[in-house]
This record gives sequence, structure tokens and C-alpha cells, in this order.
Amino acid sequence: MFGSLTEKFQDLALKLSGNKSLSEGNIADAVRTVRLALLDADVSYSIVSSFIKRVKESAIGVEKTKGITAGDQFIKIVHEELVDLMGTEESKLNLKPNPTKILLCGLQGSGKTTHAAKIALMLKKKFHKKPLLIALDLQRPAAIEQLRVLASQIEVDLFCRLDEKNPKKIAKEALKKEGYDVFIFDTAGRLHIDDSLMKELEGLKKEINPHEILFVANSSGGQDAVKVAQDFDNQIGITGSILTMLDGSSRAGAALSIREITKKPLLFEGVGEKVEDLQIFNPISMADRILGMGDVINLAKKAEEQFSEEENKKLEQKFLKASFTFDDYLTQMSRIKKMGPLKGLLKMMPNMGDMINLDDSEKDFVRTEAIILSMTPDERSGKVDLVPTRKKRIAKGSGTSMGDVNRLVKGFKQLKKMAKQMPGLKRKFKNEDSFRDLAKKISAK
Repeated sequence: MFGSLTEKFQDLALKLSGNKSLSEGNIADAVRTVRLALLDADVSYSIVSSFIKRVKESAIGVEKTKGITAGDQFIKIVHEELVDLMGTEESKLNLKPNPTKILLCGLQGSGKTTHAAKIALMLKKKFHKKPLLIALDLQRPAAIEQLRVLASQIEVDLFCRLDEKNPKKIAKEALKKEGYDVFIFDTAGRLHIDDSLMKELEGLKKEINPHEILFVANSSGGQDAVKVAQDFDNQIGITGSILTMLDGSSRAGAALSIREITKKPLLFEGVGEKVEDLQIFNPISMADRILGMGDVINLAKKAEEQFSEEENKKLEQKFLKASFTFDDYLTQMSRIKKMGPLKGLLKMMPNMGDMINLDDSEKDFVRTEAIILSMTPDERSGKVDLVPTRKKRIAKGSGTSMGDVNRLVKGFKQLKKMAKQMPGLKRKFKNEDSFRDLAKKISAK
């Protein structure tokens, strides 16, 4: 995501790993590297200066921890300071008023219209709200049609007036609509800030009296996006920001600077082109990604959406009894697919992108699914043995080789063999409360 910046932090950790402890000498070299990396990532000079000062003070005063390299200690300090810079914990929308009124603002091309729909979908699915999208962008000819298509796609109502040229009148009429929990106003933008844009927004703010005014920032804009955010905040008083296009080659300037400059929280981040590609901004998650540590926090959230506690317990019992089947395997694969492309999921796992070929993993996933789907119900449930003639038929039906089928079957048998040993191991670690803790002990052996 942050390319060059992440690589520089990883190289720094590797360079420091040869040192047993942090000293004034290696700390000075390290903070110099961090300063240059952040400036190159388009983080503002004032923020970089204060950030480096805090990192240096923390590093000089840190006590040596047994078994932890100087590199790990320094990166831990940087991680903590990054989290603090971006807000410490997740911030939440003010959804207590009913209806809640949310006004989106920003420059043209920042993604306001798309993210109006993304927020509406999130509020509908995760918070069980009934949102109404309101089209107030009368400057861009295709804006209303774009919002209409998105509203239809996510099955959310849209309010627009093609015959009216005054956005204040449209907003006033929309607010009379009943039966909605949230009103989301998509406003016009410009290529740059001008008096007419600000006057229009000030008028809309007075008419709507919004509970939230969210600034939508293109994350690749760096310091430019930060300056625009500051101008919007000074003029109309934003309550928070949304970072868009984080799936591209962002330079981190906006992510690391907007909150510090505006003193307003980062609320959401757009991580893809689809309407589902919106997630709540989490400072720890962002710091993890900047430092190349994956994104375990959002991976866990994705998993929670697809794997219920009851389903997990059922699968755990099957695993402990070694009674799980290829059908169970297929079900789990189906749920993983719903979480998103496998390549993207693997990137969210710490160091996984460096350890394996992500493109090959995607192909292996598809190949495995094809092999299982080419089995008969009895073969998938384990009621019949997969003799060579059956394997040959499965390979032909799935467009794979006998070697591919044999590898899958061998791996599955090894998994079941390990599962048979689980009950004894679980009794051995009877004080462990969760299956995950047990699995960690086994994997560490």
C-alpha cells in the first residue's frame, strides 16, 4: 500500500537487528532514516519534526528487553508513536440523533459520490439503519446518475431533483422525508477551493444543520490533501475525514497528517473500487500496514462477518473428532472467498506476501476448489476411498493432474491424522480456554 515507505522501515529494522541494544549512535542513525522516509512520503515537515522528537526521546529512555533485538524495539516505538499520531483508537460516527444528518464535502474527484454510497451500505448492513442518499452535486453532469446507479446497486433510496438548480431547496425538501434513520448529502466539489464552493457549503450547512461534516480526501494527495482539509475545516468546520483510494500507491502523507493538522478524527478508509470496499479507520491497523506488519485487525473483522461463533464451534468439534470432510473444507473455502480475493487476504497476514507467491496461491485455491467440486457426494464425505481410478476421473473433471489430486488427498489425510491427536493434546493443555491458544502451542512445537 505504502510501497517505498514500508520498504524503508523494513530495511531499517533489518539494519538494526544486528545490534543487541539501542544506543545513542544507532538511534541517531535510525531517526535520521525515519525523518527522510516520512518527508519522502509527503508528510508535513512540522509533523515529521515533532514525531521524530518523540521517537528519539522514547528510544533513548527505553530499557533493554531480553530476547528482543534493537530493531524490534525501535520499530515498536515507531509503531506506538504512529498510532498516537493517528488517534489511538477507532472513532465512531454520531448516530444517536434520529435521523442523523451527514454532509460530505471535498474537491472534485476525491470520491465523495462513491463514498456516500459506501457509507450508506455500511450503515445499512452493519448498523441496521435505513439511509437516504440525497444528490446535491449539481455541478458535475453525471453525478446524479452515478449516485442513482449506486443507490440501485445497494438497494438504498435516492432523493434528487433534476428540475431544481438550488441545492439548498433540494436539501430542505429531502429533510421532510419520513421513515429514514440517516440522511447522507452528496455535495458538489471543484478542482480547487473557491469562494462559490465555500458559500454553497456554508449555505447547505445552515440549511441542513448536519450532525457530521465529513471531508473526503484522496489519500494519494499527500500534503495537498492535508492543506485542503485544513481549509475546509477553517471554512465550514469538519467533524472528521475519510481517506479514499488507499488501495493504490499512497504516499502516507494524508494518513499521517490530516488528524494532526485538523484535530478531527479519521473515520473511514476506502480500500477498493467496489461499494463494499469501505472500512472503519483503525490507527493500529494503519500503523501495522505502514510498517509492513500486515493487517490482522481488518482480516479478523472480515472473518467475523463470514464465520459465526456457532459455526466455528461446530467445525472445531468436527476437527477434534477428526470427522471433518471435503464438504467442510469446501464450505470454509466458500466463506473465505466471500471475504475477498485470496491475494488481498494473504497480503493482510504478517510477512505472508514475502513468504509465498500470491499469484500462485490464488491459482492453488481455485485448483483445490475445482478438485473437490469434481468429487461425488460420497467421495467428499469420505464414504468411499479415493482409489486411483476415482482420482483419475476427478483430475480429468477438474482440469488438473493426478499429481494435484494426490497432493490434496495426502494433505487432507495428514490434517486428519493430526486432528486425531488433538483430544489428548487438548487435555494436556486443559487450562487453555480457547482452541486458538491450543493451536498456537501445537504450531510452536
